Amino acid sequence: MPSFDITSEANWVALKNAVDVAGRQIGNRYDFKGTSARAELDEKAKTITLWGDSEFQLGQIKDILFPEMEKKERESTKRLEAGKIESVSGNKVKQTLQIKSGIDQELAKKIVKLIKESKMKLQATIQGDAVRVFGAKRDDLQAAIALVKKTVTDYPLAFGNFRD
Repeated sequence: MPSFDITSEANWVALKNAVDVAGRQIGNRYDFKGTSARAELDEKAKTITLWGDSEFQLGQIKDILFPEMEKKERESTKRLEAGKIESVSGNKVKQTLQIKSGIDQELAKKIVKLIKESKMKLQATIQGDAVRVFGAKRDDLQAAIALVKKTVTDYPLAFGNFRD
């Protein structure tokens, strides 16, 4: 029985590369000379921490970082969840961006419901942080991929492990 998996994993190599390139650009900018402006990636905690002298400067850092992330991996900024801007040591500020990886239960339930309501002869099951879709026909599976791509636009999804 043909099947495929719907997943969402962060590409850590591309993410690290984007943060490094953005860090170099921040270091080369004249208006950031002598400031605490920087971006750090913590792979274990799955976060990107932005440091700056003001909220405005954090916005400028995001304006450098986000296009670099989009160049390396399409729709990668959609997986970021911004934390509150915190004041640290005097007039410095920091913001933590949490990197979401995998499909959370709410989105998985939405995808399963979407496939069941489509009246296609398919079955969808939640398996941890992925959704597996089974069907008798390959064409139905391809139609399901197109439906999910069209409907779920607020989170980056990958369709893989396609088996006949």
